[in-house]
Amino acid sequence: MADDRDRLEELRQLIEQHNYRYHILDDPLVSDAEWDALMRELLELEARHPGWVTPESPSQRVHGAPAAGFNAVEHAVAMLSLDNATSADEIRAFDTRVRKFLGEKSPIAYCIEPKYDGIAVELTYERGVFRIGSTRGDGRTGEDVSHNLRTIRSVPLRLRGSPPQVLDVRGEAFMPLAAFRRLNEERLDEGLQPFANPRNSTAGTLRQLDPKVAAARPLEIVIYGIGRGHDELGFGSQGESIAGLREFGLKTSELFCASYEIDELIAFHAKLENERDSLRYEIDGSVLKVDDFALQKRLGELNRSPRWAIAFKFPARQSTTRVIGIETSVGRTGALTPVAVLEPVAIGGVTVEHASLHNQDEIERLDVRVGDTVFVERAGDVIPKVVRVVLDLRPGRTRRHKPPENCPVCDTPAVRPEGEVVKRCPNPNCPAKQRERLRHFASRGALDVEGLGEKLVDQLIDAELLTRPSDLFGLKIDRIAALDRMGQKSAQNLVSAIENSRDVSLGRFLYALGIRHVGERIGEVLAASFPDPITLLDASKQELEEVDEIGPTIAESLRLSLDEPENRAEFLQLVDTLRIQSGPELEVGNESEALAGKTVVITGTLSIPRSQWKKRILAAGAKVTGSVSKKTDYLLAGENPGSKLEKARECEVEVVGEDRMEELLG
Repeated sequence: MADDRDRLEELRQLIEQHNYRYHILDDPLVSDAEWDALMRELLELEARHPGWVTPESPSQRVHGAPAAGFNAVEHAVAMLSLDNATSADEIRAFDTRVRKFLGEKSPIAYCIEPKYDGIAVELTYERGVFRIGSTRGDGRTGEDVSHNLRTIRSVPLRLRGSPPQVLDVRGEAFMPLAAFRRLNEERLDEGLQPFANPRNSTAGTLRQLDPKVAAARPLEIVIYGIGRGHDELGFGSQGESIAGLREFGLKTSELFCASYEIDELIAFHAKLENERDSLRYEIDGSVLKVDDFALQKRLGELNRSPRWAIAFKFPARQSTTRVIGIETSVGRTGALTPVAVLEPVAIGGVTVEHASLHNQDEIERLDVRVGDTVFVERAGDVIPKVVRVVLDLRPGRTRRHKPPENCPVCDTPAVRPEGEVVKRCPNPNCPAKQRERLRHFASRGALDVEGLGEKLVDQLIDAELLTRPSDLFGLKIDRIAALDRMGQKSAQNLVSAIENSRDVSLGRFLYALGIRHVGERIGEVLAASFPDPITLLDASKQELEEVDEIGPTIAESLRLSLDEPENRAEFLQLVDTLRIQSGPELEVGNESEALAGKTVVITGTLSIPRSQWKKRILAAGAKVTGSVSKKTDYLLAGENPGSKLEKARECEVEVVGEDRMEELLG
């Protein structure tokens, strides 16, 4: 028995030592097969003596039981976000602000390190033993994902040396690019949707309930900062703290620079950008910090970000590909938008196959032609955009693109109104316009019909169950259930969501109609001036123009739309069908940030319109989202709450009524 216990402790120490050499120092002492043999021996010993298993044992990285959900973890020291800079001039301006605040004319020392594109986490150690790991969350409260962070082999379960009694360290969990590619290949083989990028896959992995799933996806972590325990350590600078964290056995960035010369730091950032694609992980910029902790303390912080640090972001990712076609899409207002069809190209971890060319003037400015090689970027790392043509690679016999004379969907002759750069389809019954209007009507900013996404709208249209917005409210469960990938329960949930959407403010209703130039703001302006929708329907162009913020262009657009007989009939039908709150919006006072950092979802029939609750909740500092997740703090539920209530219960989200929400708002 004594021999078993001695061997157990020996195995744990050996495995942790090998983990340290492999994952922290990148200098392994044994092969993978030898490591596997040690782990198997440890598992066999612990199986014989289950009472000897401890939470910090290396075996617990993989074999934890699935968690029932994610508990909230309050950060003892807030995990603040960073302000962004995108140019060297902005970094120099940051330096000027820092020195001005400190009253320093001489240069001060900064440090710079990569900005890893992953998920920010905090690890809490008590007496050197890993106890809790959490996500950043809203900066004040995160999710307990300890069971998954334990599976990351670069997270030591016991620190080396003599750390403080309680130590919180902050870092970035990420998935190496090679592992990301392998994971997506496996998902495709299994018929699953691939992850969009490494950050997306990291977030999905950390939020698994079963740690075995996380263990099968080799995440890594880099530690860059300290929360609780900072004062006890006595480090004088960021550079000293990085060295100290390494002594504790924590992995820190191997790319780090400190200097009094701001231009040297800018050059380091440029070097990172040049080497970005050769790294085995994704970075999206660098982080510049005042190196001296005493100066950091003097600088302090703003509401959401420290004054002593800034994120220096890389420009949008670009790549070259070939234009294999130029198609024309038709929007809800009839705008004919040219779209470049591209040979698929990976940009920033996302495969891009289409890029908007905006309008004919932009095509002529760029001189884009089918067959051209073009630079494409994801503006803001999101929206694909053609930047320029590589003229030296242009093949022979290319032709300039000519805009279509007719709508590509309904073949109606297109028109280009005077003073505009966009051609439009004038046919009010154009199937493409109707499809886009229906998508818009059900979208989050409009009636917000939960579960009615673009694909389902398309299915309903193709099945001839939906031709105009008012048709939504006559849909039958059995007809919906017969659609592909639908069923009785999904159909019931959709009908319930449609029923819930009948309660709508006049402003949102007007926005939902999809009238050109009538956005959310103009919808509210019109609702305040014409609280009776029938009055608005019959208002003259002159009466409309008398309203603040409504000029001739908006008034003309309203009258053109509302005077069209089919639109007028649909307007009246919807007024009869919906439960429109026609009075003025409630005045929203100062809610004193009572819900700062919280996330709220609203559902069901309430005593006042959802839009008014949304305004009050936003004024209290919370975010209002359209769907329930484990990041949701409260579900405000009225009568007939539908599927969101069930989802809230699954995610252990607190469900509150209107009275309780009033209390929370103070």
